Amino acid sequence: MNKKNNILIVEDHALTAFALKTSLQSMDFCGEVYEAQNALEGYKILKNNDVDLILMDIGLPEINGVEATRTIREKNKDVKIIILTSHCGKDEVQNCLEAGINAYCTKDIKPDKLAEVIKDVLKGSMYFDSSVSEFVMQKTSNLSLKHDKISVKDCYNLTQQEKRVLILLSSGFSNQQIARNLSISINTTKVHVCSILQKLGVEDRTQAAIKAIRENIIV
Repeated sequence: MNKKNNILIVEDHALTAFALKTSLQSMDFCGEVYEAQNALEGYKILKNNDVDLILMDIGLPEINGVEATRTIREKNKDVKIIILTSHCGKDEVQNCLEAGINAYCTKDIKPDKLAEVIKDVLKGSMYFDSSVSEFVMQKTSNLSLKHDKISVKDCYNLTQQEKRVLILLSSGFSNQQIARNLSISINTTKVHVCSILQKLGVEDRTQAAIKAIRENIIV
């Protein structure tokens, strides 16, 4: 029997919360679905219940979703947090990244896609809506100025060449640029990138870059 995952919805709009709860309750991997209209209510639920994942709105009253995420992360490193919002500005995305989110979705996401994202995040993956991917890569692009001075920790069983590729990938380099920088072929570069994605347990380059930086794999 598959484990049921308890989910907390932190959303101050009653209609949105109701729609989310109704949708989640129809998904076979969901257990208890809790609701909170603000961050303080969310803290109480987390304190008294076993929660695996949080769907967090940004525009909450008094304490916004970013601040709530930071507070939760100080006490709970394991709970997964998905931002579900209508805010897609660069500042919001970067603030959420720094707060320690696992995924960033817009509220127009389709229920079946949200279910897919939730399952992937519960398994350890990250997800960022295509509308904010550019901002995410901008967050990591500053590494390009110092990629020759940083290193990768010995984790995830990356080879030395894969570590070099990961540094450049996280710096925003394309496959062609990585190949040219390391004096290897495009096909070899693609093989290394695929291997890195598999070892890090992520689906794309953006997720690999974020995971590398957020987990301090790159130092």
